Amino acid sequence: QDVINHTRNLLLTCHERLQPNRDTVFFRDGVRRIDFVLSYVDDKDERKQERRKEFEANLQKEGLELETEDKSESKDHKTYFLKIHAPWEVLATYANVLNIKVPFKDSDMQHGPDVHLDWLSCPFRLPDHIMHPQTDYFTYPFDKNKMDFFLINDKETFFPPSTRNRIVFYILARVPYYREGHKDREKTGIKRLLNNGTYTAAFPLHDCRYWKRARNAECESERFNLYKHWARFLCFYKEQPLNLIKKYYGEKIGIYFAWLGFYTEMLFFAAVMGVICFTYGALSYGNNKSSEEICDANIGGNILMCPLCDKKCPFWKLNSTCFSSWQSHLFDNEGTVFFAIFMGIWVTLFLEFWKRRQARLEYEWDLVDFEEVQQQLQIRPEFEIKCTNRRQNKITKEMEPYLPVTSKCARFCFSGATVIFWISLIVACIIGVIAYRLAVYAAFASIIKDPMRKIQLVGRFITPQLATSVTASCINFVIIMILNFFYEKVAIWITDMEIPKTHLEYENRLTIKMFMFQFVNYYSSCFYVAFFKGKFVGYPGKYSYMFGNFTKLRNEECDPGGCLIELTTQLVIVMAGKQVWGNIQEALLPLMRNWWSSRKGRHNPENHYSRWEQDYVLLNFSQIGLFYEYLEMVIQFGFITLFVASFPLAPVLALFNNILEIRVDAWKFTTQFRRPVASKARNIGAWQEILNSVAILSVVTNAFIMAFTSDMIPRMVYLYAYSKDASMSGYINNSLSVYNISQIHPDNMPEDNWHNSTATCRYRDYRYPPGHERQYTHTMQFWHILAAKMAFIIIMEHVVFVVKFFVAWLIPDVPSDVKARIKRERYLIQEYLHKYEVERLKVQLSASFITEPRSETSLTPDKHEVVSECS
Repeated sequence: QDVINHTRNLLLTCHERLQPNRDTVFFRDGVRRIDFVLSYVDDKDERKQERRKEFEANLQKEGLELETEDKSESKDHKTYFLKIHAPWEVLATYANVLNIKVPFKDSDMQHGPDVHLDWLSCPFRLPDHIMHPQTDYFTYPFDKNKMDFFLINDKETFFPPSTRNRIVFYILARVPYYREGHKDREKTGIKRLLNNGTYTAAFPLHDCRYWKRARNAECESERFNLYKHWARFLCFYKEQPLNLIKKYYGEKIGIYFAWLGFYTEMLFFAAVMGVICFTYGALSYGNNKSSEEICDANIGGNILMCPLCDKKCPFWKLNSTCFSSWQSHLFDNEGTVFFAIFMGIWVTLFLEFWKRRQARLEYEWDLVDFEEVQQQLQIRPEFEIKCTNRRQNKITKEMEPYLPVTSKCARFCFSGATVIFWISLIVACIIGVIAYRLAVYAAFASIIKDPMRKIQLVGRFITPQLATSVTASCINFVIIMILNFFYEKVAIWITDMEIPKTHLEYENRLTIKMFMFQFVNYYSSCFYVAFFKGKFVGYPGKYSYMFGNFTKLRNEECDPGGCLIELTTQLVIVMAGKQVWGNIQEALLPLMRNWWSSRKGRHNPENHYSRWEQDYVLLNFSQIGLFYEYLEMVIQFGFITLFVASFPLAPVLALFNNILEIRVDAWKFTTQFRRPVASKARNIGAWQEILNSVAILSVVTNAFIMAFTSDMIPRMVYLYAYSKDASMSGYINNSLSVYNISQIHPDNMPEDNWHNSTATCRYRDYRYPPGHERQYTHTMQFWHILAAKMAFIIIMEHVVFVVKFFVAWLIPDVPSDVKARIKRERYLIQEYLHKYEVERLKVQLSASFITEPRSETSLTPDKHEVVSECS
């Protein structure tokens, strides 16, 4: 049997060697590189066939070279593949049009040495050829008239694959598919052909299989290197090969991973401080006098509390909330104040240091002067097609499409009304969840046994408030996911309807719409628990009701352990649930969807399963694909900044999630997605301003959480103003007001009105007792506490804002060495360009004075001679 198997393997190997290698990125001649692939299924539709015929004819008129793979060569015997190659003339022409920067001289700029301990950082570093896959050059916008100015050693490899596919896609997006003489502006571009089913896919090729190097030595095998050193989870502790990511996928994707990596690095410091804060709360259990009094059978066991809802809720003993009070202390302690202030400063440091990191990347990736070019050159094909009006550009004096003001205003009004409608829908859903909380609280109170009679295990650990909060949070999370699903489609539709002029403008508008919706969708429930729940309850003789007394939906009170623990519960469920669901969507679903295709690809020999077929079965990465990645991280950023005072461990959850997120995203890009069309981006766009806004708002929200949601201020006021022995002894009794049970309205009394013949019950508030001349009105201590809360908010906000602005002023956005390098590089470029022009002029002048005939080659200086003379 072994001999038979060995013989079979030898025969298969010989057969494979005799067959041509189809796992290649070249045409059949093995010379011309495949820059783009279009696929289609011939379904005998004459209209589609006519469109393809005209479109491909126009592509050839643009100078592109085509080669078709017949359906008989494909695995399914249904799909045709059209391979596209851009020859040098086409690349040079459009590189000139797009102002693509190319190298003209080796850089002599000395990069500052990395400050690190080699022995300490070595385990986290990658090989130098992975971290720096390209030689550093001085670059200048390509000009066809100065071909000998640039370092063109080989025209076939002068433009890297990412630049080649970017140029070809630019052509594909603008070539028409109507007949000559039948001009129809709507019939333009590959996007419309994809939408109407003429083509099934359009994509550039990966350079090899991700699990093995390409057999062709001319292929860079960069995909393999990315998978080996970046996309595997076992590399989670390694640095990211940002330069290789930029080279393979383009600057836009590179800047995203640079930002995500930097954000994760900064989260480490926030996570460490969060753990310290949480540890302080755990270690200070023994000094928690308030919880001791609640749990004491002689103190908390003798305090009878008023019913928390009408009819179904009984009178209850305070010591039944012993466990929840200990839980609350973990997060509601003195360390939380310090952590809230620290996070206000941390977010400033994060944003300021990111600006510096971004400025360095702009310089290293040659994006310093990109913004102005991008605004004018990246006009969306949809804008050019749909805007039939023309007017003269005041700068270029050329005719360009534009959208009339009346049409623009009408579209914006409709778009704004749609966004307002959906945000109103979210608010309505939140109100519905609040009504649910009020309605089911009584049901939970009747299900969970009365702890005053016989404390059961479930009653000790699950209070009606906790059960209501958990179930409501889960329902709210489900509603969030459902609304997200529908609104994403609506947001894209109304943004398309606005017809933004440039790709950057399109992304910014979509970003603002989606974030406004997501902000309300994800954070509204947390805002309710933090700032509204338990604040408008009233008191036993005069309870407040949602929508008025006739609804019988009494406003809910906070958990006996305090409002902060409920905000913590809400935050953990929504934040953790979103992260878990997001990772399932990003990792497991694509993995299951492509498992069979990947398995089929691995078990087919290279000469049977072509490179374009392997990429065809992968998922398509849309132009706004990164938008969802940014949105996920910015929503997480809001959770760990806006409400971090309620849950110091939120940065820890975010840190672990992001470590996984980087590798999951890397794995998706490398193994599950087709290669995206390379595109440039100078920065993270509108997300920078959104992060700044969230950072400012976070200072306000955390100050209000510490003042109005936490019990810290009332405890401090009692300790320093009302305590007789400068301790927290007696605080629980001081924080509870007294009410005469006989004065409770019958509608508010429990059905089982047993209260152990006690004449009074207690409730959380600061009001005068019955019999006082100002009974049931707020005491002076209430006003003292309110004044202390307002003072705390003002002081904390001013302290944090002063520190924030001082830090922002102290840390320049662009590092001084980067400024110097930019100035030096511009000076050297101008000097070198001037010398080149002078030498070129000298050669032309000397040639004009020579009367005897000379060869054509002598009239044109050799490029390397000019370079050497200029150096």
